Amino acid sequence: MNETSEKKPLLTRAKGAVLHRIRQWAKDLLLFRILPGEYRRAAKQPIQPGKVVFLENKEPTVPESFEVLYERLSCVPELDVEFISLGETRVRLRQYYRNCIEAVRDLATAQCVFLNDASNVVSCLPLREETTVVQLWHGCGAFKKWGMSTADLIFGGSRDEILRHPFYKNLSLVTVSSPEVVWAYEEAMVLQDEPGVVQPIGVSRTDVFFDEAYLKKSRNKLLSVVPEAKGKRAIVYAPTFRGRVAHAEAPTALDIEAMKRAMGEDAVLLIKHHPFVRELPAIPECCRDFAFDVTHDIAINELICSADAVISDYSSLVFEYSLFGRPMVFFAFDQDEYADWRGFYYDYDALTPGPVCTSTEEVIQAIAESAESFDSSEVDKFRDRFMGACDGHATDRIIEFALGREILEKSLKG
Repeated sequence: MNETSEKKPLLTRAKGAVLHRIRQWAKDLLLFRILPGEYRRAAKQPIQPGKVVFLENKEPTVPESFEVLYERLSCVPELDVEFISLGETRVRLRQYYRNCIEAVRDLATAQCVFLNDASNVVSCLPLREETTVVQLWHGCGAFKKWGMSTADLIFGGSRDEILRHPFYKNLSLVTVSSPEVVWAYEEAMVLQDEPGVVQPIGVSRTDVFFDEAYLKKSRNKLLSVVPEAKGKRAIVYAPTFRGRVAHAEAPTALDIEAMKRAMGEDAVLLIKHHPFVRELPAIPECCRDFAFDVTHDIAINELICSADAVISDYSSLVFEYSLFGRPMVFFAFDQDEYADWRGFYYDYDALTPGPVCTSTEEVIQAIAESAESFDSSEVDKFRDRFMGACDGHATDRIIEFALGREILEKSLKG
């Protein structure tokens, strides 16, 4: 290796370090000075009564975590309901910063703001006392660690980095699925010193699971997307991503061909990857009449309504799915590695309400056994413990907290 070739990696690393410092400087400038300043200027205008803003970080359209509440409030004539997407990860950094500036100008006159994810944008603002901020979150229960709970783990940043630009300040209410998990959200969001902010009043997005019309519509959608599912057992495989958010990868350990050989006559496999995963693993050509990737075709809420059984790993969807009292199988082939990488709030094997498998053969056996005989008592206990506040009326309680009894009653009439 000559001297020139040895220098190239050093130059690349040096360039990367400089770019990182520039991005960090720009982020500090945005969150410490620009956004608070823009907010203060816009906040000279009075609060607009009835102005409600749903703030989404990434998705261009209203996500499932907002959908029920957004539709309810949009039917109230007295409310001015807005949806804003910052476009994070979808647009260039400069445009994202512009979007943030426009958003905080809008937030400055809002009566109520709804979030569904971490927000350093809202957290950096000198928020007006008249504005209520509700964090709906996008999942239920408490499974894999996140937020401050991952501080100094491989997945997370350092405690100092997380505190430098907080993600969970200015919150009036954080809604969770049961009293059991309040402690975990307080830890992750650094809200231990703000008792009463995290409240087990239920998760809005779960209300649809108690709506017979929605359940029927979801089943019909599945059959329209995957006609091969008619008359067969629908097995959903919904793993979480691996790696960091920016470079999320899907696991590929499940042997789809072996699954088809074992149950292809009686079942279909519906694969739903995490939305952070950009490159979806290909389904083998010989299995495309058995396995179907519905990641971009069917929302997870719709999909689990029609699932006869779910195969997951460390995804929080198992909390929502427990509301149906159906079989769950946990394919945890990399459990030790994942625990070191990110960690869990509870002992994994004690928490999971179903068999934990480390090979495809074990998954196949567990799915087959659940079809022959299934005792739902373990799932029922899991549901009561982690989903006790999800009863089909969570949205009602959230509306009453955020906007009052009168708006709740008008939303019910709409």
